[in-house]
Amino acid sequence: MEGTESRGGISSVVANWSLVFWTLCSVILPVLITLWCSFQRSRRQVLIRDIFRKSKHDWRYTDLFGQPSYCCVCAQHILQGAFCDCCGLRVSEGCLKKADQLFLCKEIMMRSSGGAHGSMPHHWIRGNVPLCSWCVVCRQLCGTQPKLCDYRCVWCQYTVHDDCMMDCLKTEECTFGEFRDLIIPPYYLSTINQMRKEKRTDYEKVAPYCRKAWMPVIVLANTRSGNNMGETLLGEFKRLLNPVQVFDLSKIAPAKALQLCTLLPCNAVRVLVCGGDGTVGWVLDAIDEMKIKGQERYIPQVAVLPLGTGNDLSNTLGWGAGYAGEVPAEQILLNVMEADGIKLDRWKVQVTNKGYYNLRKPKVFTMNNYFSVGPDALMALNFHAHREKTPSLFSSRIINKAVYFFYGTKDCLVQECKDLNKKVELELDGERIELPNLEGIIVLNIGYWGGGCRLWEGMGDEPYPLARHDDGLLEVVGVHGSFHCAQIQVKLANPVRLGQAHTVRLILKNSKMPMQVDGEPWAQGPCTVTITHKTHALMLYHSGEQTDDDASSMSEQDHAREQTDEDV
Repeated sequence: MEGTESRGGISSVVANWSLVFWTLCSVILPVLITLWCSFQRSRRQVLIRDIFRKSKHDWRYTDLFGQPSYCCVCAQHILQGAFCDCCGLRVSEGCLKKADQLFLCKEIMMRSSGGAHGSMPHHWIRGNVPLCSWCVVCRQLCGTQPKLCDYRCVWCQYTVHDDCMMDCLKTEECTFGEFRDLIIPPYYLSTINQMRKEKRTDYEKVAPYCRKAWMPVIVLANTRSGNNMGETLLGEFKRLLNPVQVFDLSKIAPAKALQLCTLLPCNAVRVLVCGGDGTVGWVLDAIDEMKIKGQERYIPQVAVLPLGTGNDLSNTLGWGAGYAGEVPAEQILLNVMEADGIKLDRWKVQVTNKGYYNLRKPKVFTMNNYFSVGPDALMALNFHAHREKTPSLFSSRIINKAVYFFYGTKDCLVQECKDLNKKVELELDGERIELPNLEGIIVLNIGYWGGGCRLWEGMGDEPYPLARHDDGLLEVVGVHGSFHCAQIQVKLANPVRLGQAHTVRLILKNSKMPMQVDGEPWAQGPCTVTITHKTHALMLYHSGEQTDDDASSMSEQDHAREQTDEDV
């Protein structure tokens, strides 16, 4: 009996330890597997980053390709892997190192003596041709077979079937395709580099190597603007142009990027700024620095691809109120080619603090769009403060506008800027203006304000002259509050039009008020604000993006373009 009990106790102990053992295994084993997978993943990522860092390709990794893709090395179908932003190569993770050794990327400058002849052969890449592309030989669709097939030239974007590819095509001179007038050829840069070694600066003599209608474009993209589409656009433009023409403004300042203009023909360069109105102002400031350095003959004309939240300047210039990927990069470049030159007034805003013992220098801003004091500046100030605290939340244009709406609604109830007319004095061209009961004053240089509203025209039921951005005049209006601003935006009310002037002077007497210049807000104490004309900027006007409001001002824009042509 005792033996039976002892055997039963031993078996129960064994069962308990067995349960503990398997419980520990079920807990520890998944943890170990997870740690091992994490270690392998991090090790793999280090190796991939090392290849990316040393490579001449502009590799980017993706977890899922947006279209059927095949590895250019093993020809297998792949869902994830790496692709080159410049030449379009696509490879699996395992073939990445081999592809880096086998395939050359786009050369921004020719190494051989081919530059002396002003020509270069095609650079063919096999497989993954764009959808709906046509063979230049037989005029049939390319890339229709579910495998690695057909060829594409990374410069002219021509595509050819495997069966149509002939030896003559491999050595044929590349014409650079549809965008030949926008691309800076590698052989041009080779020739310029040789001239610089010889200390020659007559670069104009090299232009005939390219084309008579050559208007090279420089792309400046802000990857932090608005809806964060800058990175995608950088890759698309690098694929269509010479990568040396495309700059990321989060890595290089506009002033440095624009020095490329000095290596190109005078008065021929066009700049495409991908970003919000603040990015455009940043680039225009860099162009002003070029004027100070004595580089006036290299000043480019500026086009805008609106990636910001408000985009009032791009709207005024016909480039639309916002870009969300609906227009392909090819069409954007065509629009830049067809755009007309126009002038934009730029203004100096000087803010001088009051006080007998004030030793600080006046704050000086450059204004392209508008200056304001009152409720819209308060909304911008609150939005700016919120974005500084949690920048990750403000990655969408819709979210940004929702936050603006929230602060506008809040101000309708609180009315922090009431009785503004008792706190400020306004002078237009030296003449004192009697102010009615107002909460805000807005000084306009362009037609649009507040994300797409034509503020000066209001409802359009009164015969006021259209606001223009090249006449040396500022439009000054008043608003009764945030609710009045909302009414104006939906064309249910008119602003309080205070007048037009060449010089505006505003005196804030005895309180602190929110102010803003082109969306950059701050809280300002007693001061004197003086707005005077500074300079003109050469912009590009695109007539294809018209709204009903724009159609009424076309005659004004035509007149401005004629004036620009006469000046040139």
